[in-house]
Amino acid sequence: MSWLLDRDWENDVVSYPDPAIEIIEPEFSKYVLGSAAIERIYTGARWTEGPVWFGNGRYLLFSDIPNNRIMRWAEESGEVTEFRKPSNNSNGHTRDNLGRLISCEHDSRRVTRTEHDGTITVLMDQFEGKKLNAPNDVVVHPDGHIWFTDPGYGILMNYEGHKAEFELPTHVYRLNPTTGEATAVTNDLEKPNGLCFSPDYTRLYISDTGVSHKPGHPQHIRVYDVVDNTRLENGRVFCDMTPSLSDGFRCDMDGNIWTSAGWGGADENGVHIFNPNGKLIGKIHLPEVVSNLCFGGQKRNRLFITASQSVYSLFVETQGAPYPFPT
Repeated sequence: MSWLLDRDWENDVVSYPDPAIEIIEPEFSKYVLGSAAIERIYTGARWTEGPVWFGNGRYLLFSDIPNNRIMRWAEESGEVTEFRKPSNNSNGHTRDNLGRLISCEHDSRRVTRTEHDGTITVLMDQFEGKKLNAPNDVVVHPDGHIWFTDPGYGILMNYEGHKAEFELPTHVYRLNPTTGEATAVTNDLEKPNGLCFSPDYTRLYISDTGVSHKPGHPQHIRVYDVVDNTRLENGRVFCDMTPSLSDGFRCDMDGNIWTSAGWGGADENGVHIFNPNGKLIGKIHLPEVVSNLCFGGQKRNRLFITASQSVYSLFVETQGAPYPFPT
C-alpha cells in the first residue's frame, strides 16, 4: 500500500473501483460502489475528531482538538470555516433528540449542550463530588439519556487539554440531561474510548484503547447487552483490532461496525468494517491514522472520516443506523 502515501488525495484522478477499498469477504461487496472514490474534503488540522452530521443544515462539524476549535464543512459549497473557537479542546460530538449539539470537552472536563440559540449548557462536569477526567465520545439513546466515555486522555498531557491528576476511575456514564442524575455503567475497561449503539439499541459497543499502544494493553472493541435501557450486562470482546486500535466508530443499518483504525502501521490506517458477528469483511485504506467517523449526507449513505490532519468522505451502498434526533 505504499502508493497510498504518494497519491495526491486532492488532485489525482482515481480509476474505478477505487483501489484503496479492500474487499476481504464477499459480503462486503454489496456496500462498495464501483463508481465512488474516497475524497479528501479538508486538510490543515492537527488532530481531527468527533464528526457529527447536521442534515437540516447540510453541514458536518468536527473537532480540531490541539487547535482548540470546532470546524464546519458545508456540503453544498465545500467551504470549511470555524464554528467555535475556543472549544475547550472538544473531542466527540453527537446530537440529542431535539437536534442540539452535545459535546465532550477535554480542557474543561465536562459534557455540554449547545442550545438552538447558541448558548452553552453544562450537563455534567463531576461525579460524586469529583471532577470528570476528560470526556471523550458520546451517543444519545432514544429515551434522551446521554451515554459517554471518560478515559481521561485530555489530562495526560497539555497538547489536547491540560495535564492533571485523575480523580475518578475511567468509567462510561449514563446521564439524564433533565435531572443531572448520572450512573457509571462500566468498570471493566482500561480506557473506554469510542462507543455506539446497535440499530435496535439492544447492544452497546465500546472500544478500549488502553493506556498506550503497547503489548498487554487492550486493543479491542467490547460489546454489552443493554438491559432495561439503563444498564449493561454480559460484556465480551466483539473484535480484536491488533495491531491497530479502534478509536471511534458507527453502526450501519445492517448492524456492521465501521471503525477507525490506526497506530498499527501504514497498511492498517483507515476504516475497518466488521459484520455483526465480529468478522472483518473490508477495509478502506487511508494515508493517515483515523480517529473517528460518522454517516451523513442527504441519504445517510456518505461516510465522513476524521483522520489526523484531514477529513475524508466516501459514498457507500448502506446507511448509517437511524439517529434518535431530527436529521
